[in-house]
Amino acid sequence: MFKTASFFRIGPDFVLPPLDALEEALQAARFVPCGPTQPESHGWIAPRGKKSIALAESVGGQVILNLCIERRALPASAVKAGVEERIEKYLKETGNERVGARIKKEFKEEVVLDLMPRAFTRKSGILLWLDVAGKLLVVGTGSLTGADKVITALVEALGAVPGSRPAIGFKPVQTNTSAAVSMSQWLASREAPFNFTVDRDCELKTPDEHKSTVRYSRHTLEIDEVPQHIAAGKVPTQLAMTWNDRLSFVLTESAQMKKIELLDVVLDGVQKGGRDDDGFDTDATIITGELAGMIPDLLDALGGEMSEAAPAAAAS
Repeated sequence: MFKTASFFRIGPDFVLPPLDALEEALQAARFVPCGPTQPESHGWIAPRGKKSIALAESVGGQVILNLCIERRALPASAVKAGVEERIEKYLKETGNERVGARIKKEFKEEVVLDLMPRAFTRKSGILLWLDVAGKLLVVGTGSLTGADKVITALVEALGAVPGSRPAIGFKPVQTNTSAAVSMSQWLASREAPFNFTVDRDCELKTPDEHKSTVRYSRHTLEIDEVPQHIAAGKVPTQLAMTWNDRLSFVLTESAQMKKIELLDVVLDGVQKGGRDDDGFDTDATIITGELAGMIPDLLDALGGEMSEAAPAAAAS
């Protein structure tokens, strides 16, 4: 259900509105596909899939939402070719030797409008998990930039619920030690944090304009080379890990999770749904339960969650 994850703290004054009121607000912002000249569209879709119309699902007190984002893929090369064609025609018709910046901008706008209806669209659904009791929001994307649009849409939907507070705070979870510094310590000491193991995939980069990169794939990291790269100034940007022999993932330098995978010990004995059971409740219960157990351990491994008054450790 969640293959990537970014974590946000829910403000202490947040109160989840009744599910039927939230559902009504989400229905008002339901996903509508891009129009012919519209570069992007986003809106809420059913977390259960096409067979359901409900946009807000509550499973064991955990609220699951799904934001669909559709974008028109307009190749830069096609735009460039169209602009150059217009410039060439303009120069022939006017006899001018140069084209001003304003006219070039107008040509580009014309080309984009002309190509947009023919451009292919690409859809992606981003899951959200509201753990109100734990004051945690998990967004199914591996970057804070990608989560911004999702959180904005969530805040707008919550703000549309009658009687809701106008300002709702969702702040990225910050830790006392950055993920990059922590990963460097684990790799250099060859000692993983409590309840975790370091696996066989890693990426290290130099924090300069060259971005020199070393990658290990399916390779033991308990070798002298890895601490040597760190001593030479390379910083871990991705590290494969496993939590409690139950869940594997890749931790990034900004403390997001990618390639989340439940291991067999979690799935053994789980009964598959029948013909009329889409398995959504089971999947939601398992993944939220595992993440709810793992996230506190991960925050502890990163030096604990940072208070608002304390600065984070630098990634150097």
